[in-house]
Amino acid sequence: MLSRVFGFGRRAFDSLSEQEILALAISSEEDDGRIYRAYADGLRDEFPQSAKVFDAMAEEEDGHRAALIELHRARFGERIPLIRREHVRGYYERKPDWLVRPLGIDKVRDQAEEMERQAYRFYVEAMKRTSDASTRKLLGDLAAAEQSHETLAQRLGDKLVPEDVKDEERVGERRQFILTYVQPGLAGLMDGSVSTLAPIFAAAFATQDTWQTFLIGLSASVGAGISMGFTEAAHDDGKLSGRGSPLKRGLASGIMTAVGGLGHALPYLIPHFWTATTVAAIVVFFELWAIAYIQNRFMETPFLRATFQVVLGGALVLAAGVLIGNA
Repeated sequence: MLSRVFGFGRRAFDSLSEQEILALAISSEEDDGRIYRAYADGLRDEFPQSAKVFDAMAEEEDGHRAALIELHRARFGERIPLIRREHVRGYYERKPDWLVRPLGIDKVRDQAEEMERQAYRFYVEAMKRTSDASTRKLLGDLAAAEQSHETLAQRLGDKLVPEDVKDEERVGERRQFILTYVQPGLAGLMDGSVSTLAPIFAAAFATQDTWQTFLIGLSASVGAGISMGFTEAAHDDGKLSGRGSPLKRGLASGIMTAVGGLGHALPYLIPHFWTATTVAAIVVFFELWAIAYIQNRFMETPFLRATFQVVLGGALVLAAGVLIGNA
């Protein structure tokens, strides 16, 4: 771990020979080709046109790698030294595709362009740090190649994915995000915020013991989160409905349910009853308005209707809890 952070055990770029620089370029092209293919595979089912962009970019990297190998064979022979970017101090790194998932359309396009910019900047800086003419020429050629690649993603995107297709893909991506994360999360937030109001405030006014109220709120929130999460994950595998991974939906629903309940349970860690209750009531106000905002922002529910439904419903549940607690 420390060696990755501080560069222990890595070679300085200035210590590399021309053959090692060429070998490093070859391995970098191989890695980039694999990354582009992984992007293509991750996008192929839902965004086939954008997947074609990254298939084409991977083929371009294969062509560059083949040209570099031929150059190495002509200058240094058949044996290519094993040297990769992680062996060189200060060399740019690439994130594997599983670290940048979920693969959003704009995210992978931006990542591809950044990959080319990183390579160009590195070669330019490396060229400045050497006085050997042949090495400078090699680095300069590589820098020029990377500079010409920088707009490759954009050019291929314009050719293979016209604006109307991009718009369709963005709409589809937003819809999938809403179905997989927003809708289950919103249902969980509403359930956690509203359904726990009555037991928490009933316990608060019945006992006027902030610690006992907190424990009741904590157990209600966590229990509701577990229940909602399992229910969401179990009732629909997402294959026919298109709602996405049941695990992701279950986590979104369960976590937001627990968060919704804990929001007005945590204030009862304050030992003074009326102070804790006042803070909890203020938290409830913001929770209900947040739910109304999310409904309006993502579910396209008119704001006044969302506000009326959520605030009125929450106020009725809160009142029920207070009345029961004072009974």
